[in-house]
Amino acid sequence: MTYPNNPYPPQQPGYGYPPADQPAPGGYGAPQPGYGAPQPAYGAPQPAYGAPQQPAYGAPQQPAYGAPQQPAYGAPQQPAYGAPQPAYGAPQPGFGAPQPGYAPFGGYGAEYASWGARLGARLIDSLIVGAPAGVLYLVAVTAGTSEPTCTTSGYYTSCDTGSLNALGAICSLLAFVLFLGVGLFFAYQEGTTGQTLGKRVVGIRVLKEATGQPIGFGMAVVRYLAGYINSLACYLGWLWPLWDEKKQTLGDKIVGTIVVKG
Repeated sequence: MTYPNNPYPPQQPGYGYPPADQPAPGGYGAPQPGYGAPQPAYGAPQPAYGAPQQPAYGAPQQPAYGAPQQPAYGAPQQPAYGAPQPAYGAPQPGFGAPQPGYAPFGGYGAEYASWGARLGARLIDSLIVGAPAGVLYLVAVTAGTSEPTCTTSGYYTSCDTGSLNALGAICSLLAFVLFLGVGLFFAYQEGTTGQTLGKRVVGIRVLKEATGQPIGFGMAVVRYLAGYINSLACYLGWLWPLWDEKKQTLGDKIVGTIVVKG
């Protein structure tokens, strides 16, 4: 720009300075190179205004146009090409969804033990428990008692039955302990495995109807005590499996047990 009344001619720019109407390269507003970027050699031409700058050291590189994007850290991975895909519309299991389990053993298809098999197992168990105790009681009554004494008074004669001696007392105590011990052992077997010796011989098992698992020692004892209910009303409870759908005695219904084959 010139002024008509200026007596002095316009000054020429100094050596190395651009004209006044041109912006100086690298001036205010020009992008600065990043830290650690290589400096141009002395005397090398400066890049034109608007030319792309080199990225700073350590700055993330921009992918080329059309290059596949890398997933962010922790993002779900895509299945490999050719991997089997779930069917369209198939429900996905949610977090904490229940896993498929087994149906209760007492449901449809359970093969219940027959009344004859249950009777056979009961007879075998009773023989195992009762035979040794019965022998001891027999010894206590015969060899373990004193001779009866009889007294006559007028036209009447009375005799006592004798009393237990030391042998009879010992045999009676052993018979009671044996009967109780074998009975508790059978309850333990039935509670943990579902089978006593007699049930194992005939191939049947006692299970909890709701779970299909052994009932445990405590419930096995309760089941034995509930068996006394079966003896009421002319042993009607023992005969109940003959017409019951699940072949349960009344004691089984009270404690929630079933007897199945196996």
